[in-house]
Amino acid sequence: MFRYQLLIEYLGTNYKGWQIQKKNKTIQGILQDKIRKLLKENVTIVGSGRTDAGVHAIEQSAHFDLKNKLLNLDKFINSINHFLKNENITILKIRKRTSNFHSRFSAKKRVYKYFILNRTSSPVIEKNQVWHVRKKLDLDLMKLGAKKLVGTKDFSTFRASSCNAKSPIRTMDFVKLKSLNDKIEIHFKSQSFLQQQVRSMVGCLKYLGEKKWDLKKFDKALKSKKRSLCAPPAPPTGLFLSRVFY
Repeated sequence: MFRYQLLIEYLGTNYKGWQIQKKNKTIQGILQDKIRKLLKENVTIVGSGRTDAGVHAIEQSAHFDLKNKLLNLDKFINSINHFLKNENITILKIRKRTSNFHSRFSAKKRVYKYFILNRTSSPVIEKNQVWHVRKKLDLDLMKLGAKKLVGTKDFSTFRASSCNAKSPIRTMDFVKLKSLNDKIEIHFKSQSFLQQQVRSMVGCLKYLGEKKWDLKKFDKALKSKKRSLCAPPAPPTGLFLSRVFY
């Protein structure tokens, strides 16, 4: 068998997430279907992790195995992207990998980015790629809250009830905020994330920025380990899987 890694960019707006489903359109489902038809071989695409419905990827990582070796990788990329041209999915790179490589279990770090458009006017060009927040956010206050999320902690507050991870303990390497004009970028880096963790943290940071919460209440929610004390999670529209490190 021959193993190949794919780096994939996609807009998740019209998809029910990454994970293949019988009745819904998913990124994994479309990729498997197109690659099977192109190569005339039954393949299974294994992603670095799931992204929820409506979530995007700047550089998702996945792998698949083939019985027959790909002789021309450039030709494969051009051909598969031709079949994906109407799907809002594109293959950025393909790499030959050894059987020891696993897109999920070999991953050392993952980076997510969340984008907030903080202005009165509704977005047009980036309509489904940002969270539109009209009320002016206090970026400095949000940065103070972000610092409290860094380190090894129990993130039960930010964990979806449907999350099947064995432990709520995660180590956040960094949570960084920057702003350019009306756009706020929030970067999260960790080895792995709980289901809805990023969106839940962004929702709490937004409450802080709006001054619905002060730092004391933000800290209380974090330390409570209670999902019921979490602010409403941010919508999936502004969330991007940015990069997976190996």
